[in-house]
Amino acid sequence: MTKLVCSATSCTYNKDKLCAKGDILVAGSDAEKSNETKCDSFISAGRDCYCNSSASGKDRIAVKCEAINCVFNENRACSAEHIGIAGQKAHSSSETECSSFQKR
Repeated sequence: MTKLVCSATSCTYNKDKLCAKGDILVAGSDAEKSNETKCDSFISAGRDCYCNSSASGKDRIAVKCEAINCVFNENRACSAEHIGIAGQKAHSSSETECSSFQKR
């Protein structure tokens, strides 16, 4: 599992910069740079949802990845030891990104 630090503090799953969802999906199948990726699992805090999350964030979670041009993408899963999700002022998934993306 990948160590994740998330700066998208406006996400309902964000608990002290850790993710309480348990797994995430990084989108951006045609991405050539990090700002062309996004955390597709982002849900804005305060929005009505029936979210499946734990009470506290986990420092290691499963990361599914559609960014096939990233060096860490192995069979649509992230193989990086650690990644960061950026989006400190995000209100939607399109305002987030995998800041650890590295082009092949």
